[in-house]
Amino acid sequence: MRFSTKTTVLFLSSLLLISCSGNKGAKEYLSDAGKAYQEGNYSLAKLKIDSIKILYPKSFDEINAGFELMQVIRMAENRRNIVYCDSMLREKYTELNGMLTRFDYIRDERYQEFGDYYPKSYPYQSSLNQNGIRSGVREKGVLFIESILSGSAIKHNKVKVSTRDGNFAETLVVSSDGLNYRFNTLDKSYEIVRYSGNSENGVASFIYTFRDQPVSLQFIGNRTITVTMTPAAKKGVSDSFELSSLLLDIEQLKLEKEKSEALIRYLESKKP
Repeated sequence: MRFSTKTTVLFLSSLLLISCSGNKGAKEYLSDAGKAYQEGNYSLAKLKIDSIKILYPKSFDEINAGFELMQVIRMAENRRNIVYCDSMLREKYTELNGMLTRFDYIRDERYQEFGDYYPKSYPYQSSLNQNGIRSGVREKGVLFIESILSGSAIKHNKVKVSTRDGNFAETLVVSSDGLNYRFNTLDKSYEIVRYSGNSENGVASFIYTFRDQPVSLQFIGNRTITVTMTPAAKKGVSDSFELSSLLLDIEQLKLEKEKSEALIRYLESKKP
C-alpha cells in the first residue's frame, strides 16, 4: 500500500469530519473505519463502512467516502494476501524439495504434459510381483492408487482396506476401460484397477492414518481375495498421501495469489 494513498484517505476522512454538512453518527463510523484500516483490521473497517449505508442512507458524502476507502481496503487486503502466499510458498517449496528425494519422477514426453511421482519405498515396476496397492501422485498433486492382483482372475473392480478393530474404507466401483484392465503373460494373469478422485474415496487417507497397524486388503469382484498390506506398501501410499497434500496446498496458494493479483489489476484499472 503506498503512503500517498493512505494520506489521501486520511485527508478525505478529516475533511468530512470538519464539514458542516452530514450526519455526526455517519462521520463517526467513517472515522472508526479509517482507524481500523490504519491498524490493519480490515474486517472491522469494512463492517463500519457497510454500517454507514444501512444506518445513515442519506449521508451521501460519508457513503461515497466509505466507498473510496473500501476500494483502498480491498487493495490492501489483496496485497497482504500476496505477501502471505509468497511466505507460505517459500516454506512449502522448501518442504517439497526435501520430500521429493523419496520419489522417482516419470514423464513420457510423447504423451504427458505433466509427469507422475512414484514412492521409492514401493517401486512402481516391481510392484507387479505381489498382490497389493501401489500409488502415485500427478505433478499437480492429484493422488491415485492402483490395486494389483496377479495369478487369480476374479475381475475385481474395487478394494476395501480394514483394521482388526473394524475400521475400514473402500473405493467406489471402477469399470471404465483404461482404469480397469487385465492382461496375461506366459505364466500369469494380472488385474490392475486405478482409483483417483471420487473413486479413490479416502482409501489412501485411511492407510496413512493406520500405517502403523496391520491393514487387510480385500480385492472384490466375482469373489473376494484378502491379503495383508506389507509395511513397504503402506509406506508407499503414506508417502504419496503426504506429497499429494503438500502439492495441493501449493496449488491452492498459487491460485489464491493469482486471484489477489487479478483483483489488484482490476481495482487499479478503475482508478480515475
